Amino acid sequence: MNNHEISIEVAGHIEKKLFDIPYCTQSPSQILDIWYPNEESTAPYPVIVHFHGGGFVVGGHREDSLEPMLRAADRGYAVVSVEYRKCKESRFPAMLYDAKAAVRFLKCHAAKYHLDPDKMALWGPSAGGWIVAMTALTHGNPAFEDLEMGNAGYDSSVAAVVDWCGPCGGFLEMDEAFKKSGTGKPNHNLPDSGESQLLGAPLKEIPELVRMADPCVYVNRSMPPFLIMHGARDAVVPVEQSVRFADTIRKTAGEKKVELFIADEAPHHGRIWWHDDWVSDMVLDYLDKVLKP
Repeated sequence: MNNHEISIEVAGHIEKKLFDIPYCTQSPSQILDIWYPNEESTAPYPVIVHFHGGGFVVGGHREDSLEPMLRAADRGYAVVSVEYRKCKESRFPAMLYDAKAAVRFLKCHAAKYHLDPDKMALWGPSAGGWIVAMTALTHGNPAFEDLEMGNAGYDSSVAAVVDWCGPCGGFLEMDEAFKKSGTGKPNHNLPDSGESQLLGAPLKEIPELVRMADPCVYVNRSMPPFLIMHGARDAVVPVEQSVRFADTIRKTAGEKKVELFIADEAPHHGRIWWHDDWVSDMVLDYLDKVLKP
């Protein structure tokens, strides 16, 4: 996983930002940053909420996967980057508790931070893609939300989701896909894989828990619209994950609920394609269409 921090040039481009705001008090990891538009935009701002990747084990809310998201500040968006508890600190579903607590916090304090709570999109790469998918799809499900973490009077629903290369097609499907394609190493079922650490045991020993962590299980007709993007040569998360996820959405929720884009020859992550302007432009055009009709 790519854990390099955001570049000084990109960070300096945005003049107004607020760092390390606690959205909960259980862990030092429960903090977020807010980056504001430079242009003369009118508040309250539509919001993009970023959840970083890192295989559920590592990563941080200022790693360089945030850089493409920060281009949204030039289009009038506020960008929120959320830190959360990784699996060595707390296992499934703690990350989802954190994600929903962050959403509720932002809605509760929307006026203070000049945010539009009704125009909020989630955007996550890799493990962050799984987090944003599960967060949006399990809205209102008490198994995946701890209201005692604060702001219980606010819901955690969102208006749109962008999933970049997330393992959203079932954890047990990944190694089988790699065995067939030869694109990556079939190592997700190992006891020390990020997914096994997240769930607390080797995946094949806990099939029911794996099913509970499968976004496809929670697809529903009232879900927000999704944009799913994946590299065809992804050697970390097989592209079949996004294909299965998108197919499930189409069959259950309808064609209008999902757009799938597969980038030919693209890898899992990095400046080769995540950081290409045309990729983030595609996302921002999509969010403009959904959030700024």
